[in-house]
Amino acid sequence: VDVLSAIRVAYEGETVSQVYRGNQVIDVSVVLAPAARRSVAQVGDLPIKTPSGSIIPLSKLAEIGMPAGRYVVLRDGARRVQTITFDVGGKELSGFIAEAQKKIAESVTFPPGSYFAFEGAAEAQAKAQRDLLVNSGLAGLAIIALLAIVMGNARNLGLILLNLPFALVGGVLAVVMTGGMLTLGALVGFVTLFGISLRNSVMMMSHFEHLVLAEGEPWNMQTVLRGASERLLPILMTALVTALGLLPLAIGSGDPGREIEGPMAIVILGGLATSTLLNLFVLPGLAWRFAYFKQQEV
Repeated sequence: VDVLSAIRVAYEGETVSQVYRGNQVIDVSVVLAPAARRSVAQVGDLPIKTPSGSIIPLSKLAEIGMPAGRYVVLRDGARRVQTITFDVGGKELSGFIAEAQKKIAESVTFPPGSYFAFEGAAEAQAKAQRDLLVNSGLAGLAIIALLAIVMGNARNLGLILLNLPFALVGGVLAVVMTGGMLTLGALVGFVTLFGISLRNSVMMMSHFEHLVLAEGEPWNMQTVLRGASERLLPILMTALVTALGLLPLAIGSGDPGREIEGPMAIVILGGLATSTLLNLFVLPGLAWRFAYFKQQEV
């Protein structure tokens, strides 16, 4: 006990007094001088006082060395745990984890009762992606059901939903051109992009329906051109205002603190470019060929 106490005081220190400076209380500790505790070899030179009063070095009382082994044993839920931390070095986290899991499964055999698990940022991102996909899927089904009720027929609903692949093309191209990493921010961007794209196609198809049913226009190419030209400015302004608002985030996507907003802005900008062009130039032609409105005149 005396030896252990001497080692603790020498290398950890021990408070022996207190000094008062006004209302401030300052502890006074005793510890070995830094010059005397810089290496393992100096540990053996620590003087120890024996019960008889003589002074001997610690090396006479203990074997001192640096053997290979664990200096601490971690436990979680009464089970031993070994934690390994690492940085993926700029790679996409989910892709890196998938590759690491595959290689570990192929080349590493664990003893009975042992297993590995990825936690931390990898676990949090995987959970966030699952929650986002599930919630977005449920919301998408609800939106499609509402659109089906409003539009009244499958043809027009299909034309509205056709704008989703229009937006997907630009979003995917934007992801590929900026490194090909499908991050959580990029997924959020796709969800937002699909909402904006659906709004634009709903504006176009609802205006066609208004021209035919409310104004009594015949459903022909002249009506299609009129409807597309009248919805040109609203659709362009929606895309332009959104793009101007997201452009600063896209330019600074690599800055600290923009791990979510940066990829989201890039996906939305890329998807808006293709969906706006295709919505203005391709959707009207497809609508003329496949759309159906009650009481239409040919």
